[in-house]
Amino acid sequence: MKFIVILKGNANYEAGAMPSEQLIADMTRFNEEMGQAGILRAAEGLFPSAQGARIRVDGDERSMSRGPFNDPGALMAGFWVIEVASLDEAIDWMQRCPHPFEKGTAEIEIRQMFSGDDFGEAFTPALRAREEQLRTQIDSL
Repeated sequence: MKFIVILKGNANYEAGAMPSEQLIADMTRFNEEMGQAGILRAAEGLFPSAQGARIRVDGDERSMSRGPFNDPGALMAGFWVIEVASLDEAIDWMQRCPHPFEKGTAEIEIRQMFSGDDFGEAFTPALRAREEQLRTQIDSL
């Protein structure tokens, strides 16, 4: 089972506070542990929302707005993609995560990612083949 683990932002993160050398070392160690366990698929930090944009889709209409966006606790500050046997295992791993911010509280959200089988018959053999071809192309980059 694949999970995306979302690190929510906070006010300090949104203000552009950069991590200390110690925090970078702690997070690197945590990521290395997951890598050595064979569960880590991706891990990235994100710039604050002031450096981002949103595109709203309403039918055929598109609108764009640039950050910063309100409610830092609802914004992503970073993420991991992990592959483990269960939600409980994902929780166990993420409870070991170092505190990701120098100041303030942190919230980590764990969400299971869909696999092709979750879509049933709508994910036809032709669509599965196209998906596999795309994944092969991405993996070769």
